[in-house]
Formats: sequence, C-alpha cells, structure tokens
Amino acid sequence: MEKTLIVLKPDAVQRWVCGEILSRFEKRGLKIVGMKMMQPDRDFFYQHYETIGTMISRRGEEVFNLNLEAMQRWPVIAVALEGIDAAKVVRQMVGATEPASANPGTIRGDYAHMTFAYGDQAKKGIPNLIHASGNTEEAALELKLWFGNEFFEYQRCDESFLR
Repeated sequence: MEKTLIVLKPDAVQRWVCGEILSRFEKRGLKIVGMKMMQPDRDFFYQHYETIGTMISRRGEEVFNLNLEAMQRWPVIAVALEGIDAAKVVRQMVGATEPASANPGTIRGDYAHMTFAYGDQAKKGIPNLIHASGNTEEAALELKLWFGNEFFEYQRCDESFLR
C-alpha cells in the first residue's frame, strides 16, 4: 500500500476548511495513517520546498521566499495518507497548483481562485490551501522529513470493500 503526504496550509487552517478537505480523502477511501499540527521554521520549509521540491529552480527565489513567508504565518497540519496509487489519486483530487487553473470538483478548484499573476503582482504567496506530494518518490522523501517512521497501522472497517 502506498503512502503520500498532504499539508493543509495556513490558509486552510485560518479558513476552517481542514475537516472538509480531510473528509474528501476519507470518502475516497484513503486512510489517515499519520497527522500532526505544527509550525515549522524556515530551515524545515527550505528542506521541504527546495531540497526535495526544487522550488527555486522551478519558480525563482522571490516566489520561494514569498511562499516560505506565507507558510510560516500560522500552523499547518501534516497528514500521511495511505491507499492504492495514493500520490496519483491525491494529486488528481487536489488539482492544479495555480488555483485559477484548477478544475471544479478539485480541492483547489472548489476552495480557491487566485492566479500566479496576481500573487506575483501583489508580492504574496498563493493561498492554495494544500500541498500534495508530486509523485511516489517525492512522497517518500517528504514523509521521512515530516513523520520519520511514525505511522499508524490499523484496519478500517471498510477496507475489505475498498481494497
């Protein structure tokens, strides 16, 4: 069974939509095997977004710094999810990174709408509610950073129907 990471960002925490977002994953059949609220420092987010995610090379240092500033404003909720093709399924559910490009029915398409252009002009990080690992390999690195090996193993009552 595959594991992947989501991080409910400060804008999700501030808007009180964390429960709604988590319930979408549970309803899809993904199992929560780890969860914690925390407020990581800049070094931790640097590891996450640049060492693993190479954000500076993809989007530039200014965007990277704005994102780190936004991520450190309030707490985040890190969640380890488990399921068949978990990383791929979660990415489909989350939608495009730019909220304005995310399809309706995805988390970002239903709960956010900002464009990259507006964020760049306003010099602010994009409030897109959630981070999701890009693929299985990235998920393994991110999960190790956020959780180490602290995962729970248990049987959900509906697993025989879902797996």
